[in-house]
Amino acid sequence: MRIAFYAPLKSPTHGTPSGDRRVAGLFMDALARAGHQVELVSTFRSYDAAGDPARQAGLREQGVALGRRLGTQWRDGPAVARPDLWFTYHAYYKSPDWLGPEASGVLGIPYVVAEASHAAKRAGGPWDIGHRGALDAIRRADLLLCPTHDDVEGLRGVVAAPERVAWLPPFLDPVLFRAAAGERAAHRARLAHAHGLDTDVPWIAVVAMMREGDKLASYRMLAGALGRLQDLPWRLLVAGDGTARAAVELALAAAIPGRAVVLGALGMAEIAALNAASDLCVWPAVNEAYGMALLEAQAAGLPVVSCATRGVPDVVEHGRTGLLAPAGDEAAFAALVRELLLDSGKRARLHDAAGAFAANERSLIAAAAKLREFFARIPALAGVC
Repeated sequence: MRIAFYAPLKSPTHGTPSGDRRVAGLFMDALARAGHQVELVSTFRSYDAAGDPARQAGLREQGVALGRRLGTQWRDGPAVARPDLWFTYHAYYKSPDWLGPEASGVLGIPYVVAEASHAAKRAGGPWDIGHRGALDAIRRADLLLCPTHDDVEGLRGVVAAPERVAWLPPFLDPVLFRAAAGERAAHRARLAHAHGLDTDVPWIAVVAMMREGDKLASYRMLAGALGRLQDLPWRLLVAGDGTARAAVELALAAAIPGRAVVLGALGMAEIAALNAASDLCVWPAVNEAYGMALLEAQAAGLPVVSCATRGVPDVVEHGRTGLLAPAGDEAAFAALVRELLLDSGKRARLHDAAGAFAANERSLIAAAAKLREFFARIPALAGVC
């Protein structure tokens, strides 16, 4: 089946690394693994960060026109080049999908959206145009794929046919991380030599962008929690960079002086090596949708301590692959970190389970199988899948 792929927030070819760009690429890979021919059909970005109605109206006009033009070109062109399905990744009020509903409507093909979200509180506000656009796309979709159970419940309340909403949990390609885990000793020795680290104490890994808002709030909560654990031996290794780096470094230096090593932005191979070399991934995930970095850590065999925020329980299984504190509870969060720092046997059990979980249940292969199953439910695809 030919699939037209589009990501209105950030194309998988966008120049700035991010979790959103990474997940868009993973969806393209999973669709290809499922046996489909996938084409990125547009890099048009509908994102409005400021809540500017005039900008949103302009983006809507451009996006609708582009969607109709694409649909018309395919309809009037050779049948062999025409997509059988339109697939959009991540549409919400700041970045609605203006293209997919138009193009799929012109062609009369199924319209699928992964990671759509509905925020009723945005109605009538600065993002009202984007809010209404996202809601229209949600209601027109033949299938909505949600990464968290929270999203499933939220969307089932606004669509006419709740059976069109399905849970597809976050996934990744575990190969790079599994390979890194197999070279743990070498990666640990290299990092120890480069940064003067003691290999006999636990290393705590963090991989997160450094920007204002929820990320900075997470770093500050992390600093506060680790500040409660200075009676124990450990080191913190942080991979990340961004506009709030100075504020992050200040918070860490004030709370845990001399304990943190900030490595800056790292590539995926370096992130995999960092995770494999470490003993624990610790991240509060303040208001985080679900946290791909937490899944990547588990893929390298790293137990996770986080908070049961939004979709984090869909990524980290409490008691099986990590431990989750109540959202925002710094004392409880610190207590769980202390528990795993003191219990190497429990860390080892979680290590094994985390690696198996990512490799067997949250892999590209597992996601591809689910996509085949979900597409088979769409009546218009009978005989096409």
